[in-house]
Amino acid sequence: MADYIATFFTHYDAMQFKRRLEKAGAEGTMCPVPRWLSSSCGTCVRFSFSCERIGELQGSEMERLVQVSEDQQYQDIIDNR
Repeated sequence: MADYIATFFTHYDAMQFKRRLEKAGAEGTMCPVPRWLSSSCGTCVRFSFSCERIGELQGSEMERLVQVSEDQQYQDIIDNR
């Protein structure tokens, strides 16, 4: 399992993604986006998910997806900006 932060173009997209995440069997938390990460809608979803299954969650509503390491380093997985 790895930790991720997903950002979105709209608040609605964030809610839709959270629902899709729950259907995939994972829990996510909607929270404010760290300012350095994005300035779009201001809402992100933080979640833990299997690295092997992350492709199941990709969709056009996602602005950016970053993986968060234990030492709080961020690696871009998806960048649709």
